[in-house]
Amino acid sequence: MRWMRNSKVKIIISFLVMSMALSDSSLKANEFQNDAPISIYQEMTSNLTSFPVISGDKDDLVKIDSINTIKWYLSQMDAANLAATLKLLRLKKLLKLGYMGDVSDDVLMSGAIKGMVNSIGDPYSVYMDNNMYNDLMLEMKGSFAGVGIVLGSKDNVLTVVAPIEGTPSDKAGIMSGDQVIRIDGQDIKGLAVDEAVKMIRGVEGTPVTLTIHRVGQEIKDCTIMRSNIKINTVGGKILDDGIGYVRLSMFNENTGSDLLEKLHELEEQGVKGLILDLRNNPGGLLEESIKVASNFVPHGLVVSVVNKDGRSTTRLSTLQAIKYPLVILVNGGSASASEIVAGAVQDTGAGTLIGTKTFGKGSVQAVLPLNDDSALKLTIAKYVTPNNRSINGIGLEPDIKVEMHDIEENSKDLQLEKAIEVLKEKIAYFTYFGIQQQL
Repeated sequence: MRWMRNSKVKIIISFLVMSMALSDSSLKANEFQNDAPISIYQEMTSNLTSFPVISGDKDDLVKIDSINTIKWYLSQMDAANLAATLKLLRLKKLLKLGYMGDVSDDVLMSGAIKGMVNSIGDPYSVYMDNNMYNDLMLEMKGSFAGVGIVLGSKDNVLTVVAPIEGTPSDKAGIMSGDQVIRIDGQDIKGLAVDEAVKMIRGVEGTPVTLTIHRVGQEIKDCTIMRSNIKINTVGGKILDDGIGYVRLSMFNENTGSDLLEKLHELEEQGVKGLILDLRNNPGGLLEESIKVASNFVPHGLVVSVVNKDGRSTTRLSTLQAIKYPLVILVNGGSASASEIVAGAVQDTGAGTLIGTKTFGKGSVQAVLPLNDDSALKLTIAKYVTPNNRSINGIGLEPDIKVEMHDIEENSKDLQLEKAIEVLKEKIAYFTYFGIQQQL
């Protein structure tokens, strides 16, 4: 049996070497980087990078270290995985040699990788080719070409988390909760979220047609013109009676520092209490949510990130004392990083949530760069609030519920009006007692 296993390994190694040589392919070592939860990410990638890696120049045949690495990987497989590996490589070679048309190695391998990732059934895990990866990096920096729509998945249906305010999708009347059925006439059932996003984005000035289903209404087509989307994630002003209002549209790599600057500006104007508007904020970078929450949540736990083995990493606020009363506005478009901030504030009693139930995205994705400027976006953990609440697929219930349709009927922002009313009471309490309790 040992001889048979070693022989199988040798046969597959020979096949691998021949396949790589014939296709003139190369695999290069690469380091993994990401904004994911630090300790879980480091643990995961330290395990990955402890494996041997394949190296070689693009124009070279397989080198001896690559062959040894292949042998090491294969030695870790059982018989079933060895057979599956051989099956994949045989299929690739049959397609190359037998298909009547031309097909490149890149197309075949990209398709195989996409299929592998799609097979896990997670709408937030996706293989990102060069274009998708570059688009993601641009979005996190605050600029990309598209219609300004953020998609998620609810009940296995692609659903609008939120339109980004001021963008073409917002102006076209796209709303949080809208279901996207087709893109340019193509049925997208079962498509990963990022694959759908790739279809929607495109050249500035070109149209894209989204087929939308809204609860209680007929399915309709909505044609939107793509434009360059530039996102300023933080805005704010002083309202009457010393009430500060800050709007966060999403969490990109500048949000934490921009918010701190805005808060300093409001404090110089004598702010007495703050309304933080997270409505239709689809989330973004985990690290930025921690920075934002650290301005409001007293010293202690903000969020716990739990990996597949049940081990957790805690993220803490360093704020020594609450500065002023706080109200947070939320709705069905408040997701992910927004829910981290809102959940921490609610659980610690640092403020009051007003609005409607949030979206309920409580999973954490890591972006793992691969070779050739592609990447794997992978769900690696879930997060729970300070009171150990998991909100994935559930959402956060506000402390005071004000329905969205009330705003539409009366052409007033009743949620904001309620926030102002509650905050005035908090400011009066805070001023009278001079203590930081029951905020």
